[in-house]
Amino acid sequence: MSKANLIEIFSSIQGEGKYLGCRQIFVRLAECNLNCAYCDTNFARADFCKIETAAGSMIFKEERNPFDSAQVAEAIKNFCDRVPIQAVSFTGGEPLLHWQFIGEVAGAIKDFGVKIFLETNGTLYKEFEKISDEIDIVSMDIKLPSIIGRNLFNVHEKFLQVAKAKDLYVKIVVADNTTEEEFLSAADLIAGVDEEILLVVQPVTPVNGICAASADKILSFQAAALRKLKDVRIIPQTHKFINLF
Repeated sequence: MSKANLIEIFSSIQGEGKYLGCRQIFVRLAECNLNCAYCDTNFARADFCKIETAAGSMIFKEERNPFDSAQVAEAIKNFCDRVPIQAVSFTGGEPLLHWQFIGEVAGAIKDFGVKIFLETNGTLYKEFEKISDEIDIVSMDIKLPSIIGRNLFNVHEKFLQVAKAKDLYVKIVVADNTTEEEFLSAADLIAGVDEEILLVVQPVTPVNGICAASADKILSFQAAALRKLKDVRIIPQTHKFINLF
């Protein structure tokens, strides 16, 4: 049985993307293979994991890391027994750094009647392939060069190819310094795999000196992307509006 270093486990609503507002359990794993300029998450390894004491209470207890898959499955069961849950979201950091652990937890909770939701930066396609049978929903980011400082489109394309059979949507965070050229290159990348893939344009939540894009810019980006893709939606981080995680 594998173990992983966790940041937190809690029950809340999905605040971004296609399943906005759905009640989910979030399992946040430590560590990431990227360093995005707009990242608002502390994903460093920690001695203790924060676990919500009751679904939606936002009151936490701390338990020592690392956790094995059986411990996490038990925590998920406790939440599911109290509140109907749409999905269990594995997030981070980059959760696929712990692909074996995710696969074990997913297998342990397969009879709970919830979907397995993966939030990923879309770079670890080989790791995803190893557990793809366990995953129902994939929320994949495309990291633009202006945000990450390098071009990752090659690995993003490979990830899209292995994930397109899933309930997949792609999210692109748009900031004031996002260029039309890089955004449309990302839209072309998605369309080249499957024009039916949903694209979510997410206005950046200002952080770390990253400024919000104008409404005109966001709307013009959506209009341009809709010439390449069938479904392009503008959806901000709504959970921030009501002070949720």
